[in-house]
Amino acid sequence: MLPTSAADLYHLTVQIWVIGFALSLAAGILIHRGHFCTMGAISDWVVMRDATRLRQWALALAVAMMGFGAMAYWGWIDPVNTIYAAKHLSWLSGLLGGAFFGVGMVLASGCSSKSLVRLGAGNLKSLVVLLAMAVAALATMKGLTAVWRVNFIDPIGVNLPHGPFLGQWLSATTGLSLSDAWGMSAGLVALMLLVWVMRERSFHTLFNWVTGAGLGLLVVAFWWLTGVFGFIPEHPETLEPFFLTTHSGRMEALSFTAPVGYWLDALLYYSDGSKRLTLGMVTVLGVLSGACISSILQGSFRWESFSQRSDLVRHLVGGVLMGAGGVLAMGCTFGQGLTGLSTLSLGSAMSVAGIFLGAYVVLHWQMRKSQ
Repeated sequence: MLPTSAADLYHLTVQIWVIGFALSLAAGILIHRGHFCTMGAISDWVVMRDATRLRQWALALAVAMMGFGAMAYWGWIDPVNTIYAAKHLSWLSGLLGGAFFGVGMVLASGCSSKSLVRLGAGNLKSLVVLLAMAVAALATMKGLTAVWRVNFIDPIGVNLPHGPFLGQWLSATTGLSLSDAWGMSAGLVALMLLVWVMRERSFHTLFNWVTGAGLGLLVVAFWWLTGVFGFIPEHPETLEPFFLTTHSGRMEALSFTAPVGYWLDALLYYSDGSKRLTLGMVTVLGVLSGACISSILQGSFRWESFSQRSDLVRHLVGGVLMGAGGVLAMGCTFGQGLTGLSTLSLGSAMSVAGIFLGAYVVLHWQMRKSQ
């Protein structure tokens, strides 16, 4: 039944908040218990040539990709309603922002989602990282650096003739319908990822499969929550289609850099009347709470802080780079890495390439420095 009044919209909004909090609570528990971390996955591979956590990440991506592709194939969602649907590919923003984020997450000992999980487990270093990240993200969205971004960085790019998604290109070149092309492209790419994941026999443990597949399913659940459950074909007041509780007014899933910035913005300027609680902000609380509950039940919760000034400086710089980079790249390791890539967005692929490249370079620099 479609909402017909402001009261109906509010009740539906509360339901979305509750479901989103429950899903993100589960994500926080999975990330904490499964040691899921993109920076850690890259570090394991670069330093020790161990691809176990990288396979966890690939498994999560494959599951998220199949789920998104299936919903697009069945007509439940329209991918052009996502935040990744810009036809102008700002390749410099994606690569530069991704590289900034990749460098920052190595310096800060984890990406934005990992910092939330570490803070939930009592690590006060992550509080410093998240505060620095929030300030930098807000500045890059609305402040002085936002002016530089909009005027000098975002315009550098190319217009994509067939659209920003692989499914659109497959449809344009083969003549398939868009729904068939989206389902086929998602299935083929996910299958390639799964083949690589399953090649390593030592990966096949319940721990790895629950962590990877579980997080992938949670990304799919968020796509359903905002794209199906929270989609209003006709707003009671404006009579326009609308996606409830998302900051962009479009379909969104898991992402953390910008929502952390929105919390700082609300904390400082809530009284101006323009601030509202969004699903992204709810997921920040959910992941933080899930990690806290998991660490307490596990008996691993303990307060940690800085012991050296150089460590503080490194984490501050890492937080700033993640905040600015996450906004430039339009997402973090979740926002672009899992959520964005699940749509088979070409821009997301470029941003993730920047993240991996930035992290790879700094990890190699750290290895040489230690030697």
